Amino acid sequence: MGKKILVTGGAGFIGGNFVHYMLGKYPQYDIYNLDLLTYAGDLIKHKHVEEKDNYQFIKADIADRKEIISLFEKEQFDYVVHFAAESHVDRSITDPGVFINTNVVGTQVLLDAAKSVQVTKFVHVSTDEVYGELDFDPSTFFTEETPLQPNSPYSASKASSDLLVRAYHETYGLPVNITRCSNNYGPYHFPEKLIPLTISRVLKEQKVPVYGDGQNIRDWLHVEDHCAAIDLVLHEGVNGEVYNVGGHNEKTNLEVVKAIINTLGKSETLIEFVTDRLGHDKRYAIDPTKIEKLGWRPTYTFESGIAQTIEWYLDHQDWWEQILSGEYQKYFDTHSTL
Repeated sequence: MGKKILVTGGAGFIGGNFVHYMLGKYPQYDIYNLDLLTYAGDLIKHKHVEEKDNYQFIKADIADRKEIISLFEKEQFDYVVHFAAESHVDRSITDPGVFINTNVVGTQVLLDAAKSVQVTKFVHVSTDEVYGELDFDPSTFFTEETPLQPNSPYSASKASSDLLVRAYHETYGLPVNITRCSNNYGPYHFPEKLIPLTISRVLKEQKVPVYGDGQNIRDWLHVEDHCAAIDLVLHEGVNGEVYNVGGHNEKTNLEVVKAIINTLGKSETLIEFVTDRLGHDKRYAIDPTKIEKLGWRPTYTFESGIAQTIEWYLDHQDWWEQILSGEYQKYFDTHSTL
């Protein structure tokens, strides 16, 4: 009998890619995609899997206790992979309350539901931003033992949910893992994020905004490599453990933007430096030794990954044009799989 896997936030960027990954690798599993379809969730990316017998979409709010508990009791999920979160730092600065409700309260509701049906594993997908920031010393990295020092309402809400997940393991024995990843990029990345925003603007020869002096450093991880890491943790992760997932691909924001502009053969005069955002962390970098010992290695370098990503956006302009125009929000009304 196939396993039942609930993927929360499966209409988002990383969750959506994970749905595709799991359907491709495990045809014997039943994949349930639960998403509220807020601004960053779209179902267009799942057109090609809608008719699969082992895929089902469920529109629901993870913070709706009655609905979530009822769903778990009905379906008796074996695994939960929890992506669902408000994740945009700028939005968290202007409206922190939404982030607390979804990221903290929603996670607690899911944990209660998972405990009630005794799931085999609950994987909580978090972020390296919970660690705060690093200085520019290239020999320093985040490890699983780095203290949590979040600097934005978004990262504070994720750190809070991480601690709840840990507490449910320590208190109730719930089998959990937490993964903390560096910046993801790749297909279906929501167009307001740095890489897809840059690609779409450069293609239209529009100005590309870069915060501050562009020297903030991020460790870039291709989303397909991230999906493989989560799959490994789901099946092989030691209960209660945290696993950091990073690509060892550190780049300044300015380097990323210039790489895209140069690949597309455009002029760097499109770069426009803008006022830095509040609480903008200097540098993130992950030491992935622990998950590498579990058996994971990234397959993409930044150079190969960014080339693949740019090619994907060129080939799928219809997708991101619908996102930018807002047309994607109408898709659910006519293509619901409930």
